[in-house]
Amino acid sequence: MVIPETFKAIRAEENSSGSIRPALKEVSLDSLPAHEVLIRVEYSSLNYKDALSATGNRGVTRNYPHTPGIDACGTVIYSADQSFKKGDQVLVCGYDLGMNTPGGFGQYIQVPADWVMPLPEGLSMSESMMLGTAGFTAALALHKMEMNGQKPGNGPVLVTGAGGGLGSLAINILSRSGYQVIAATGKTSAHEYFKSIGAAQVIDREQVTDKSGKLLLRQRWAGVIDTVGGNILSTAIRACQPHGNVAVCGNASSFELAVNVYPFILNGVNLLGIDSATCPMELRKQVWKKLADDWRPEALKMISREISLEALPEHIHLLLEGKIRGRMYINLKD
Repeated sequence: MVIPETFKAIRAEENSSGSIRPALKEVSLDSLPAHEVLIRVEYSSLNYKDALSATGNRGVTRNYPHTPGIDACGTVIYSADQSFKKGDQVLVCGYDLGMNTPGGFGQYIQVPADWVMPLPEGLSMSESMMLGTAGFTAALALHKMEMNGQKPGNGPVLVTGAGGGLGSLAINILSRSGYQVIAATGKTSAHEYFKSIGAAQVIDREQVTDKSGKLLLRQRWAGVIDTVGGNILSTAIRACQPHGNVAVCGNASSFELAVNVYPFILNGVNLLGIDSATCPMELRKQVWKKLADDWRPEALKMISREISLEALPEHIHLLLEGKIRGRMYINLKD
């Protein structure tokens, strides 16, 4: 393969009005950082963090112009590290990719070797990005919950933000693993969609938005995978059964959490922080192996939709407006 001098990428740049917006650009290969592994990206995926980076959130990305994309799957072009060789199919998710290091929304990335892992056996490149950070985070949450004693027989598991990519994949992974899933969403019109991907019950998010101020609530679920934060997370914790596990995966609604200590010291509820970006590589490989095998979502193609790099800026704005259901993965091959 002849390596081009420039390649296509979605670049977040300041426009004439002073705001930062994503646009398709030609980028010089020489602009990539001098790390050990050069990868030709074939697929990426769209995550909430990517949308924040692409529109100027400096809590995610400090300096612009910038290429977002916290997920990338592709082929090694060159490696200065003997762990990888030209032609290897590899996966990079998390770390600093797409935050302050040029990410998977470009046709090439150059990254440290210790960020790179082989493509899991049993997954195609496109399937790995249908999952991406969202699927990995959902699986990591379930892994940590089960390490803390979560079992299907304990009772139902609540998934908040169920219409998003992480929420949809969490529903399907939990269902495949034998759990009864309660999906909480603002998209109740998509009731049949949630049922088709494994939800046993669909509730409006207002049912998980307690405003009474009670220190403890009626126990309704044995575990929670939360993607939204704020009052919904507080409600979910206070309504969790004794010794249940609440995995915190996102802050789509709010980064704040107002909760008292009683769920923890009276009911023994476990609050589990899920940080997929810095997950150690050995655990990362273990969880990805489960995703490629026992936990592989059966409704993966129903949850995901392929888009082109050219169509990505429009979908970034739709994601921020809450108008996307499930996962968007990006084909960068063309």
